[in-house]
Amino acid sequence: MLDFVIVGSGLAGISFAETLLANKKSFFVYENYSQNSSVIAAGLYNPVILKRFTEVWNAKMQLDFAAQFYSSIEKKLVLHFDYKLPIYRKFFSIEEQNNWFTASDNPNLTDFLSTSIVIKQMQGLQAPFGYGQVLKTGFVSTPILLEKYHDYLKSLDLFSTSFFDYSQLVFFEDYIQYQNSKAKHIIFAEGFGLHNNPFFNYLPLDGTKGELLTIKAPNLKLDVILNTSIYIIPLGDSIFKVGATYNWEDKTNCPTDEGKSELFTKLKEILTCDFEVLDHLAGVRPTVKDRKPLVGTHPTYKNLHILNGLGTRGVMLAPSMALELFNSIEHGKPLDKTIDIKRYPIS
Repeated sequence: MLDFVIVGSGLAGISFAETLLANKKSFFVYENYSQNSSVIAAGLYNPVILKRFTEVWNAKMQLDFAAQFYSSIEKKLVLHFDYKLPIYRKFFSIEEQNNWFTASDNPNLTDFLSTSIVIKQMQGLQAPFGYGQVLKTGFVSTPILLEKYHDYLKSLDLFSTSFFDYSQLVFFEDYIQYQNSKAKHIIFAEGFGLHNNPFFNYLPLDGTKGELLTIKAPNLKLDVILNTSIYIIPLGDSIFKVGATYNWEDKTNCPTDEGKSELFTKLKEILTCDFEVLDHLAGVRPTVKDRKPLVGTHPTYKNLHILNGLGTRGVMLAPSMALELFNSIEHGKPLDKTIDIKRYPIS
C-alpha cells in the first residue's frame, strides 16, 4: 500500500513529492494536464508587492525555505533553474522615489528594499528618475524544473500521464483504492483543474488568466529583472520573457489577440529599441479572493487533501505549503488558519 497518491504535477505537486521523498514516504503521481499555469509561469520570486510597497505574507520564511528547497533539487538533478537576479522597479516621478524611501524605512521591508536609487543607463531603456532595487529576488525556470523533475519521477516509476478518473475512487476505513492501487492518502494539486474535482470544487478558486510573450531584442542590454507596468526577464542571448496580463473573465489557456496587443503596447512604451515576438503563451493562475492558499483535509473524507490556490506566487509558496500540509497529515500539526480550507465550510 502506498502512503500517498498525488494528482497534479505542477509546482504544488512536485513540491509535495519532494517533501515525501525527503521523509521516505511511498507515493505515485498522476499528471492530469488539467492546467498549465506552472509550465508557462514567469517563475518570479519577489518578497514585495511593488504596487503598494508592502511585504508579501510570510515573505522571509517562504524565501529562506524555498531557496534551500530548490538548491537541494538542483544538486540532486545536476541542474540549474534558480536564477538569482535583482528586480529593478522603474520610477516614473519624484513622488514614486519618495514613496520608495518611505517604504524602505518600514521594518518589514528593510531587508528587501535598497535605500539607494539606481541611476543606470541601460541600452534600449530610458529611466530619467532611476530605479529602486529589490533584494533577494530572482526567477525559477519552471518549464525546465518541471520537465526534468517529471523525468526524474518517471525514472523511479512514480509518474503517469494517464487520465485520473475521480469516479474510480473507492473509500475504505483506513485507505482509498484507485483502480488496482491502494493508498492511505490522496493529495489533489490540480491548480485551476480543481473545478473538475467533485470533492473540492466547492472551494472558491477563482482563476486569473495570464498571458506572456517571449521576445528577441538584440539592442536591449538588460541584466536584471525590470518591473514597470509589466515585467521583463532576461533569459540570455537577447531573449526576454515579458508579462503578464490579468483577465478575470476568460478561463481558457488560449492566447488571445487582446492579451498580445496589451503586452505589445506596454513594451513599446518602455523600450526604445525594436523587438520581435517569438512566442505567446497563456494559462490560468489558481487564485483565491483572500489571496491565501487552499490547504487542508476534506471535511468528510479524511484521506483526501488539497494543495492549491498558490496564485501568482507559486514559486515562493509551494515548498513551504507542501511541508505545512505534510506535517498536518503525518504529525497532526494544526494548519495556519489563514490557509486552512476550514475557512470555507461546505454550504
